This record gives sequence, structure tokens and C-alpha cells, in this order.
Amino acid sequence: MTGLDRLREAQMLVRRTMPPTALHRWPRLGRRCGCEVFVKHENHTAIGAFKLRGGLVYIDRLLAREPGATGAIAATRGNHGQSVALAARKAGLRAVIAVPRGNSAEKNAAMRALGAELVERGHDFQAALEHAEGLAAERGLHMIPSFHDDLVDGVASCGLEMFDERPDLDAVYVPIGLGSGLCGAMRARDALGLKTEIVGVAAGNAPAYALSFSAGRPVSTAGADTIADGMACRVPHGDAVREMLAGAERVVTVTEDEIADAMRVYFSDTHNIAEGAGAAPLAALLQERGTMAGRKVALVLSGGNIDRALYARILAGN
Repeated sequence: MTGLDRLREAQMLVRRTMPPTALHRWPRLGRRCGCEVFVKHENHTAIGAFKLRGGLVYIDRLLAREPGATGAIAATRGNHGQSVALAARKAGLRAVIAVPRGNSAEKNAAMRALGAELVERGHDFQAALEHAEGLAAERGLHMIPSFHDDLVDGVASCGLEMFDERPDLDAVYVPIGLGSGLCGAMRARDALGLKTEIVGVAAGNAPAYALSFSAGRPVSTAGADTIADGMACRVPHGDAVREMLAGAERVVTVTEDEIADAMRVYFSDTHNIAEGAGAAPLAALLQERGTMAGRKVALVLSGGNIDRALYARILAGN
């Protein structure tokens, strides 16, 4: 099976549950950015985020390998957990999700509504992940990582949809959490033989992947305190770093103020809600608008899941 065949197979698995998301051209954003801007609306999936794609493919392939599996566990700040919970429920599996203390109350509620058992442990994602790994062994659950080939293949369906519709894109900006979104876009581009630049976006307060790209090797950080909780990674995944080094054009680092401003711009220019990670690609394009002038650029709006109180403060400029 070729790389493209494998990705098309994953795409068909995803399509059993969700239709392609819209790729809208937004003229007002284009005027603001000085280029032709297309937004891939992953905020419009059944969980409000792109992660749904990976969970569906991972669970399907897991059951093909391990038909006796009865339960799975994952660590998350929210969107990966919703993906696992929904895919597990469809497959009849038990889902346990570990989140850090103080995690988004509304994302927690969404995971519980999807039937997951929620376990709150640790001060950040990495601590929750380490707890989940121990709990998997203790309870006999399958540990679903946050970065894995099957997750990336599922997420690559987003890229295939974009490039099938607009093979003439000059660049695509993708936020980086643990790397499945970025690597999925690169896999889709490469499988289709296109030359589109794939630009990763990291939060300045969670710069592990930006530092790793600069150093040419995985670089961890002591903290990852950002309003873009989907990008709050302090320990990068080695496989993701290797793919990023081989296929990304560059990694742009954006500040908290730039992320918040992009969230406001998305609301004013498109009337879409963008969580911090979803708005980060727009923040990066606004930072680079001079060098991207006149080009065709796509932004992956990776999710719109943000607590109401926080979003209200950001819209108000606080």
C-alpha cells in the first residue's frame, strides 16, 4: 500500500462519521493579511476540533490489531480526549481520560457527556500523561498516545480535503501541540506530490517545538503556560520532531497578545469562535503578512473549544 493509499483509507474511515469541513475564502481576512486567505474550519467538526479525525482512525486500527480490547485511556487538555471518547463510544469501548487539575471546565464537561471517565491529576499535560501511563498498566487499559502514526494518518484527512479542493495553495499555517496536525498536513502534501509550504506555529510561552526546530533535535522546556492550551507542550515527541525537520518550511513563534488579537480578529472578520490554538496560525500570518503578500494561504482553524468566561475576557481585550 502506498502512502497515498494509506491516507485515502484513513480518509474514508473518517468520512463514515463526519463530512469534509469547509475551506472558506474570507475576503476581509485577506485584506487584513495582504494575501488570499482560506480558512479550514476544523472548529466545525462534531467535537469542535480537528482531533476527531485521529481518534476515529486510531480506534478502528486498534480493534483490527487487538479485537479483544475493552477499554482505552489517554491524556489531554481537551480535544484529543473528546476524540478518544467519541471514537471509543462508537466502538463500544470504555474510555478513561486524564486531564491536569484546573483544565477547561467546559472541555471536561464535553468529555463526560461523551461517556468518558475523567481523572484529574497533575499541574500540566505532561504530569497528566505520566499519570495516565501508570493507570493504563494498573487497570489493564490500552494507552492511546497523543502522537502516533495512526493519529497522524487520520488528521492527514484534513490536509487531503484542503489540497483536493485547492492544490494551488502556496502555504498552509498549522498550530503545533504534539505535532499530529503539522505532520498530517505534511504527509498529505507529500503524498499528493505538491510543493506547498507547511508552516508550523508555536506559542512563545510553550516553545518546545520552535526550539526543537532551531536546534535540529527535541528540546524540552520547564513550562508551557499559554492561553492556547492545545499547544501547551513542554516535552516534544521525537518522531514528530523528525518529521517536522524533514518537511516543515519554518516554525513561527507567536506571543500571548498576538494569539488573543487573532481570536478577536476571527470573531470580527468571520464571526467564528477560535480557541487559542485555532487562532495561532492567523497570528503567525499577521506577523508575516509582509513576506506573504499576494500569495494563496490556508489557515487551519484547529478548534473552537474555549471556556465562555475566558473568551469573554479576551474579546473584551483583557
